[in-house]
Amino acid sequence: MRVSTSWMQQQSVNTMMERQGDLSDIQTQMGTGKRINQPSDDPVGAARAVELTHLGADTAQYQRNITSANARLGLEDQTLSSVTNVLARVRTLLLEGMNATQTDESRSDIAAEMVQLRGQLLGMANSKDSQGDYIFAGNRTGAAPFQAQPGGVSYVGDDGQRMVAAGPGLQVATGDPGSAIFMAVPNGNGVFAVGAAAANVGSAVAGANSVTDASVWDGGTYQITFTAADAYEIRDGGGVLVASGAYDAQKGGAVPFKGVQVAFSGAPAAGDKFTVAPSSNQDVFATLDGIIGTLSQTNGGGAAMQNALNGQLSNLDQAIGSVSQARAGVGARMNALDQQSSLNDDLTLQYKTALSDVQDLDYYDAVSRLSLQSSSLQAAQLTFSKLQNMSLFDYLR
Repeated sequence: MRVSTSWMQQQSVNTMMERQGDLSDIQTQMGTGKRINQPSDDPVGAARAVELTHLGADTAQYQRNITSANARLGLEDQTLSSVTNVLARVRTLLLEGMNATQTDESRSDIAAEMVQLRGQLLGMANSKDSQGDYIFAGNRTGAAPFQAQPGGVSYVGDDGQRMVAAGPGLQVATGDPGSAIFMAVPNGNGVFAVGAAAANVGSAVAGANSVTDASVWDGGTYQITFTAADAYEIRDGGGVLVASGAYDAQKGGAVPFKGVQVAFSGAPAAGDKFTVAPSSNQDVFATLDGIIGTLSQTNGGGAAMQNALNGQLSNLDQAIGSVSQARAGVGARMNALDQQSSLNDDLTLQYKTALSDVQDLDYYDAVSRLSLQSSSLQAAQLTFSKLQNMSLFDYLR
């Protein structure tokens, strides 16, 4: 087999080009600090790097979502705190208005302040976030959710909750619909409500009431009738006698039946009636309107007003409880977001470490390979220069 001079030279050139290419790759790696600069450098490692990069980007988006959600929930919590303060002030004024020493004029003054507080409450219910969206409108954030009407306040938002992704498979609500906080508030004690008949003429006042045995209470409607100043009977909605007993007008006392009890004070007249019915929903604005209307009455202060205000006090306490429950839910979600944020930080560090292990350059190894490739290139160049000058005539002397 004969080897031509041109073939030998081409082989030398190819060897030099390969060494130059290897040297260029190492120089590129040292310049970028990356072991993988193109998929062909390490196909498996490049695929893993892309995967880790996407995971890191997803986690960064989760963190941005958490930041936005925390800001919105924080604003909701601040607003609900202000709502609680307003309702607490209403409660204080209501207790003042229930004092027997109050006059029609002083109760009217209390009602006037409550009118202002009601206006503040409506404004808070229509609060906006930093983006101009209404906080308590559900998903209909572009319009004020609470509209003042001649007969009260109506809710025109929806019952939805805006959700954000805080982590893989974790969706967190960034708000609460106003319908759940301000509108769907059970009256009475949350289980049943007590109401006095308008025709009552005695001084009996229904006070504290509670469920003593939930397993016995059937959620029905009952009527307590004082058959005399010292006796009562209780009948269900069908007129069937359920219980009866004696009542001491001077001491007052609780009237128990069906796992519940209602405390009374004052002296009833024969025929005075009180209704015990399952709780129904009443919005907080209707509660305030009822309080204001009752306190604005003239020639008030009697048992009828006291019964009405006692019932409205229970309704107000339910409204305060509804706001407190909403704040508890907001706090729980913010805690969950903080915990997920901490987890996301850990995941981000893990992804960065894994990505570094896959694609970052080991400079000690790179310097060694750079020196080796430089020597290899120099050897190839030297060999080429030697071969280029060789000729058969060099050996015919």
